[in-house]
Amino acid sequence: MIESLLVANRGEIARRIIRTAKRLGIRAIAVYSEADADLPFVAEADEAVLIGPPNPALSYRNTEAILAAAKSTGAQAIHPGYGFLSENAEFARTVEASGLIWVGPDADAITAMGDKINARNLMAAAGVPVAPGTTDPAADLNAAVSAAAEIGYPVMVKAAAGGGGMGMGVAVDEAALRTEYDKVRAFAERMFGDGSVLIERYFPRVRHVEVQILGLADGRVVALGERECSVQRRNQKLVEESPSPAVSPELRARLLAAAVRAGEAVDYRNAGTVECLFDPTTEDFFFLEMNTRLQVEHPVTEYVYGIDLVEEQLRVASGLAPTLDPDALTPRGHAMEMRINAEDPKRFLPGPGVIRTWVEPTGEGVRVDSGYTEGNTVTPFYDSLLAKLIITGATRAEVLDRARDAVAAFQIEGPKNNVPFFAELLENEEFRSGVYDTAIVSRMR
Repeated sequence: MIESLLVANRGEIARRIIRTAKRLGIRAIAVYSEADADLPFVAEADEAVLIGPPNPALSYRNTEAILAAAKSTGAQAIHPGYGFLSENAEFARTVEASGLIWVGPDADAITAMGDKINARNLMAAAGVPVAPGTTDPAADLNAAVSAAAEIGYPVMVKAAAGGGGMGMGVAVDEAALRTEYDKVRAFAERMFGDGSVLIERYFPRVRHVEVQILGLADGRVVALGERECSVQRRNQKLVEESPSPAVSPELRARLLAAAVRAGEAVDYRNAGTVECLFDPTTEDFFFLEMNTRLQVEHPVTEYVYGIDLVEEQLRVASGLAPTLDPDALTPRGHAMEMRINAEDPKRFLPGPGVIRTWVEPTGEGVRVDSGYTEGNTVTPFYDSLLAKLIITGATRAEVLDRARDAVAAFQIEGPKNNVPFFAELLENEEFRSGVYDTAIVSRMR
């Protein structure tokens, strides 16, 4: 097993990884920016290194500073968490070229899945269903218009190098496409350094379902069930649950088999997620993208399968067998995660500030993975995620009841936060029924 681990991230995910590392007797090393010096993950690490100012480009995305910290502390491995450099193939290559262990999929898999058009084509060749769309980037606006006419409106205009719900727009006709194409292309060039755009069929009433995969050290790829991720704002997730209330046993078998084929197509190792769009009326599903990293919502899978995904990642990276039995994966119970963000609960606009009060809920089936505590300052430099409220139970009904009590008990004063939104959601009959789709938040607003 790895003996020392540098966590190249911050906030709740850094704290989460550090917790597992220390439980396994691994020396945990944190890196932090000047803005994060007082956050819990820094104090909880065995060692912490300041790597730069608040600007992520000069700290958490600064390859040289992170590698220098690894060298100075004698780190043996690097875990990137999610976001920042977690899906940067060049960073992964540089880490390994420096003689360090990369806790994640190899750079070739990251590269293959990082370009959405290339990923679509690979998945289609592997027999994974893909939505109607372009097999090459739309070179210009005329090409986009021609592609959309062939696919049929409405269409999704997507940045080929995008991710996390960013760089996407919907066009219901040619006039809208002309606007969205220019907007998405400009955003993609600015944010990802790649203006390539693809056009896909847009499905107005669908669910977003994903499958957790784990590529083992012996070369096998296993699927650890599905997660429902349809409660979203601006194409970004707010709630995840497992199992999905919309997935039948027959559909689950097809989804998991397709996800395994997706992983096998790129010789996948370590944790990853195959995201799909699912039409509940036809039970057809389509590949959306593969996230070549640990997901924010991984705790719901951990509960349902009784594992620690970070530990499994570390075992794969160490060349060890998993703690789970790949031939006897049996899910149990139900789990739900709510992302507690520093944003107002109506328009979901960021709301940084000093946390004057922070009281986490407790009780049976309640877990809080937090990045902050009372007295900390939520700055505007990073993602607005404050904590993840994870609720577990024997049934979905039990989880909904526990979630209602936990949300009512979660007290945060200072920065704006979306806890009131979850209180509203948990009373929403559409959500409680389990028959909802990706437009549920817009209907609530």
